[in-house]
Amino acid sequence: MFEAVHADPDGDASVERYAETAAEYGFDGIVVRNHGDALAEFDAESLSEKHGVDVVEGVEVRADDPSRASGFVGNHRQTKTIVAVHGGTPAINRFAVEQPAVDVLAHPMVGDGDVNHVLANAAADNGVRLEFSFRRVLRADGGQRVRAIRGLRKLRELVEACDAPYVVSADPRSDLHLRAPRELVAVGEVIGFDAEQVEAGLAEWGRLVERNRRLQSDAFVEPGVYRGTVDDADR
Repeated sequence: MFEAVHADPDGDASVERYAETAAEYGFDGIVVRNHGDALAEFDAESLSEKHGVDVVEGVEVRADDPSRASGFVGNHRQTKTIVAVHGGTPAINRFAVEQPAVDVLAHPMVGDGDVNHVLANAAADNGVRLEFSFRRVLRADGGQRVRAIRGLRKLRELVEACDAPYVVSADPRSDLHLRAPRELVAVGEVIGFDAEQVEAGLAEWGRLVERNRRLQSDAFVEPGVYRGTVDDADR
């Protein structure tokens, strides 16, 4: 299972601190998804070896309009293993789910954002994961938390109805915001998720990483076609 984090300068903890804490909590890896204007500098390979968790370079594209978002996605797609789009407005949510180059539409229900059957079906068609962000459930209170729970329940119903892919995250800005997988499962169960749904959403980050690394490798030619031995192509 993986968590997707915002590290310094986009958050309040270093990538190394996240890796150390994630290992303690039993995660298999972390995706560093800083916003594009606040990217972190780190050596993913050395941190992975040191802490025993997979440290993955990602980005969360943040833009005011789809045309700018499209340019940013194109710029990062060749260099980042995971490319997410910062959701929360109708225009950006729609843009993201219609782009196969996008891996994840992050927190689509925040702000003025919403998801309907049309967007959920588009996400399913294009393989864009919708994020169940538990951030406001864990760290907000009062009316904000109530609205967050309502939004997550609506999103869950749409994901189930449209068989749309999804990920789960606490969306941490600090290592103090990290929660162990079993804690996130418990939170999910309180607001209406099955344990298996939360576990699958945490694991989906890792499946995306594995898939994208394969696509970015020199062995990849086109879907279903790889250079190398038959055994390599079957993996």
